[in-house]
Amino acid sequence: MDQQPSSVSRVQELVYELTINEVMTREVVTISPWASMRDLKNLLRDHRISGVPVVENERLVGIISIENLIQALEERNIDSPVKEHMTTSVHSLHPDDPLVKAVNFFALFGYGRFPVVQADNCLVGIITKGDILRATLRQMEVAWQSEEIHRYRASHIFEDIESEQTSLILRYNIKPQDFVRGGEASSKIKRALERLGAPPAVVRRVAVAVYEGETNVIIHSVGGEVSAEIHPEQVIIDIIDYGPGIPDVEQAMQPGYSTAPDWIRELGFGAGMGLTNIKNCADIMKLTSKMDEGTHLELTFKLQ
Repeated sequence: MDQQPSSVSRVQELVYELTINEVMTREVVTISPWASMRDLKNLLRDHRISGVPVVENERLVGIISIENLIQALEERNIDSPVKEHMTTSVHSLHPDDPLVKAVNFFALFGYGRFPVVQADNCLVGIITKGDILRATLRQMEVAWQSEEIHRYRASHIFEDIESEQTSLILRYNIKPQDFVRGGEASSKIKRALERLGAPPAVVRRVAVAVYEGETNVIIHSVGGEVSAEIHPEQVIIDIIDYGPGIPDVEQAMQPGYSTAPDWIRELGFGAGMGLTNIKNCADIMKLTSKMDEGTHLELTFKLQ
């Protein structure tokens, strides 16, 4: 299907590229569960913040906010321990998570901050919307300076080769449930296009579309492949998975429709916007699927 693609800003591109470890604040103000709510009041006032993680033996045990403090004041329990007022059901992130997962968490839960923990629930940082803004602005400057040299060196590849038809093919195997390496294919294809001198606006659309397609393979299939065939005039992306197939392609294209299990949604994925985002990015999108065989997504991005 042909459509008018949507533009993707550099900031939108970076949230797919960066990890939370590159963005989070490492020096975190915390409080003990045995501290009093009066101590919390002084802590929030001194640091001019609205909430802090509750930590015991370096491990995250809860979150306490100014809303909890106000409730304690209304109940005249200002000297009661933080443990009695904190929220113990905490939505946390991991350092290796892609930044887009944090963006999804902010949209999904509406909180002002999320703690960042290791696998053992040891607190290593915190991330806010301000952290995301500062990091993306900083990365935009650094990336521009470093890529200018690479882009100049690689941008003449097609011009220097004489043939009737020239193309460059990149292929990447995608493993199921491999969230640690999720996004690698997207990042490598993006880097190749940048260094070949592709228009930045097109590169951003390709990166977002491939990331969404790659994530779908990781979540819904038993594995698959992402390939990019780069021509002087266009880029063709093929995303193939060996999953159960899509019973109703038209329904799957509806915004918000998702078959992802709850545990995937809790990770910040599977919100049902992947195919919609892909469609908005590509110039041409073709989606075919056969039950018990898998799904083939072909995307075309025009470079000229």
